[in-house]
Amino acid sequence: MKEKRILRVVGKFLIPYIMLFGLYVQFHGDYGPGGGFQAGVIFAAAFIIHTLLFGVKNTMQIAPEWLLRAVAAAGLALFTLVGVVTMLLGGNFLDYDHLASDPIVGQHVGMILVELGVGLSVASVIMLIFFTFANRREQQ
Repeated sequence: MKEKRILRVVGKFLIPYIMLFGLYVQFHGDYGPGGGFQAGVIFAAAFIIHTLLFGVKNTMQIAPEWLLRAVAAAGLALFTLVGVVTMLLGGNFLDYDHLASDPIVGQHVGMILVELGVGLSVASVIMLIFFTFANRREQQ
């Protein structure tokens, strides 16, 4: 019982830093290694650690299934919306140059938005998959 208390204290301390690192990876992805997929996995890992330490029910109170489904859909919608907007502005699907008057700024804005959409979708879908298997295990 004492070991679990120590793990919970350490987990409460580390989870915010894991999420902060996920934000760093998310917004550093257009300058170096990283991006939406990696950031989404890191965010999901923080919630999975929380689940392992505090249980499925406690974590699902923080991130309920309906919210995760909405976030996954919002990430996909953001990705698609950027592509459609670039087409409406005269370019090809996801041709970021058309998002701003300066093509370099357009590339930067487009990458940030698309990677944010990918990160939201990846994090929420990984968490939904994990919660599905974790709930199935608790019911047995």
